[in-house]
Amino acid sequence: MSDTTSDAPRHLGQQSALPASPEEAVLDYVPNPRAGTLYLVRFAAPEFTSLCPVTGQPDFAHLVIDYAPGDTIVESKSLKLFLASFRNHGAFHEDVTVGIGKRLFDEMAPQWLRIGGYWYPRGGIPIDVFWQSGSSPAGLWIPDQGVSGYRGRG
Repeated sequence: MSDTTSDAPRHLGQQSALPASPEEAVLDYVPNPRAGTLYLVRFAAPEFTSLCPVTGQPDFAHLVIDYAPGDTIVESKSLKLFLASFRNHGAFHEDVTVGIGKRLFDEMAPQWLRIGGYWYPRGGIPIDVFWQSGSSPAGLWIPDQGVSGYRGRG
């Protein structure tokens, strides 16, 4: 579960062990330093890893998370640990991508959030998964996520 914004972050400035699973990972949220201002925050995780739930083989993705903060922002070290907790977690690409987006949205309550999961090929087929919380707020500048579709060697 998440910390409340009145609690001190559990990870920032502390030594933190890698969570054993995404469910055990604690995401910290801190007050938005620009509350009332419409802006976009982007996190990119170009070396994200999880496991295939059937074969146990590693799956690799480039994740891009964009959100327009509400009253809180996610603390980046806790997000890094949360994402790393998927290394030994078996789930399909769709479950991983949408699950990350929904957890952040449900706990942080941003104005808007989207996640792009650009997965490297499994069985010769690249799988890209996208989820967003709804329509973006009017006037929010949303740059392209900047990740090209998989092209192989050419």
